Amino acid sequence: MHSLLLLSLFALADAKGWLSPVYQNFFEFPLPVPPTAKPVKSYDNIDYYEIDIKPVDIEIYPGKKARHVGYDGIVPGPTFRMQQGREAVVRFINHADRANSVHLHGSYSRAPFDGWAEDTTEPGQYKDYYYPNAQAARTLWYHDHAVGHTAENAYYGQAGFYILEDAQKNALNLPSGNYDIPLALAAKRYNADGTLWDPEANGETTSVFGDVIQVNGQPWPYLAVEPRKYLFRFLDTSISRSFQLYAEADKKVGTRIPFTVIGSDAGLLASPVDTTQLDISMAERWEVVFDFSAYAGQNVTLKNTGKVGADDDFDGTDRVMRFMVGNSVSDTKGNGALPSTLRTVPMPPPKTGIDRSYEFMRSNGEWQVNGVTWADVEDRVIAKPQRGAVELWELKNGAGGWTHPIHIHLIDFQIISRTDGDRGVLPYEKTALKDVVWLNKNERVQVLARYGPWDGLYMFHCHNLIHEDHDMMAALNVTHLTDLGYDEKTSFIDPMDTKYRAKSFKLEDLTNRDGDFEDSKIEEKCRMFQDLDAYKKANEVEEKLVEYWKTKSTLVTKVSSSGGGGSSSSSSGSGSVSASATVVSSSASVSSGSSVTPSSTLVTSASKASSTSTTKTTSSSTKSDDKGGKSKTSTSSTKK
Repeated sequence: MHSLLLLSLFALADAKGWLSPVYQNFFEFPLPVPPTAKPVKSYDNIDYYEIDIKPVDIEIYPGKKARHVGYDGIVPGPTFRMQQGREAVVRFINHADRANSVHLHGSYSRAPFDGWAEDTTEPGQYKDYYYPNAQAARTLWYHDHAVGHTAENAYYGQAGFYILEDAQKNALNLPSGNYDIPLALAAKRYNADGTLWDPEANGETTSVFGDVIQVNGQPWPYLAVEPRKYLFRFLDTSISRSFQLYAEADKKVGTRIPFTVIGSDAGLLASPVDTTQLDISMAERWEVVFDFSAYAGQNVTLKNTGKVGADDDFDGTDRVMRFMVGNSVSDTKGNGALPSTLRTVPMPPPKTGIDRSYEFMRSNGEWQVNGVTWADVEDRVIAKPQRGAVELWELKNGAGGWTHPIHIHLIDFQIISRTDGDRGVLPYEKTALKDVVWLNKNERVQVLARYGPWDGLYMFHCHNLIHEDHDMMAALNVTHLTDLGYDEKTSFIDPMDTKYRAKSFKLEDLTNRDGDFEDSKIEEKCRMFQDLDAYKKANEVEEKLVEYWKTKSTLVTKVSSSGGGGSSSSSSGSGSVSASATVVSSSASVSSGSSVTPSSTLVTSASKASSTSTTKTTSSSTKSDDKGGKSKTSTSSTKK
């Protein structure tokens, strides 16, 4: 019997064998590294890219083809490596057979370019996404976010890295170039003929843990490394599986190798954190430095603990990949000691009192947030923080044995506490800013964030994508401040703004570079985006918001008796409001129930609409309806 197959059969005492055909090629194929995306054209401070979303057949099992749908026909898609300060327009062109919507995860993109679930691009259409690239250096990723089909699209391959660099990080002399490697983890399931097992076709509504572990698309690959430091950017692209990673040298099994965490979802930590285990759930990113200098001529295997959260174990899920360490170093750049301080992390100002509490649970077969699903079009806007307000949210896992990685769009947050489960705040989480927090079984987590810099409608949801599609997602409405005293050229509050929706194209125009694909048309589009003044004053806006909230001594809220917006606590410099409240603020001290002049306004929720429908855009002086986002174009939707 194949020795690696024999090893796999005795991997975990409680493993459930195989769902897929037995894989017999552990650590036999090299790790693929996605190519770097190249701009088609540059205009002033904007780089313009094109990505074709199209089907591709890939051999996961040798000799057997599996249909995928990837960005530029590869899985994962091309890696964007961007420099802070240069904006980007990325045209995603849909050649696939189903709709998609692209979310740049970790970016504070304006609402029409954030990948709102109903802002879909149908087959035969394209959409131009306008990205700021203005935040601190970080590992982002782009993936599908289409309503009802996010899990399916991501599972079949629509995911890729988007890496943002800045001068501050570059000055730290960290491993770079060939020593900076993105690692996209995934867990999938395959049919007897080597094709992907289809979650939708098989009616899956809970989870797809998968028994085939893939890194950058390859099951259980190997990577030849030098005996020196490497920077690995870990990303969990699985639709349902989490990992607890550790490494062992094959000559010393049972002894975990220490490594160093230096970055999180939102960039560098305050200082390096040494550990021997990395917990990573769906959509989380961690930047880790591995030092292989003590393992020249050896193999180091990256493993998974098993019994992770609610996940099922299978015969191969205890291993991830192998590092084959050589005997010589060809380049010593970035191989020095790590600095003791990495950066000053811009944590939100501390506060006490929970502003909102959200329970993620399952009821009557539906995945819900505070009893609401995404299909509840009239009621799905359940959070209305004022622009720039600092809020403390409590996230509760009420789903029994399930785990939920919770992603809040637009903002970076600090994890304040984790209780009621088996873990506290992990050492490398303590000085991290995040946009996803792993809510394990029974856990209760508090996260603190400033809700900005932009106003408008955004989403928050479970990143187990089966749960998201069935329908554990809600909306947050970052409300406009009429007295901010900062004049912005354009409003971007509506994610379904018709000016930025997908457009149909002719294939011959794309092939011949005619029509919307002519150089002059592309330049015209880039000039239009640049003239919007959407991002280039982001730092100025953030400073203005900080100063604004320093002048506010009290924020009055009327809390809905239904509890839709969570519990409330007033605090200087922070806002709280229920899903059915009208928000008011004043620079003077005001008691609850007092009448004051409103200084913030709300916008209605973007409707559940098809790609060809339009949405009525409300003006900045329009208040939300009583239900916190009643649809203006639709009052019904189909539950998935």
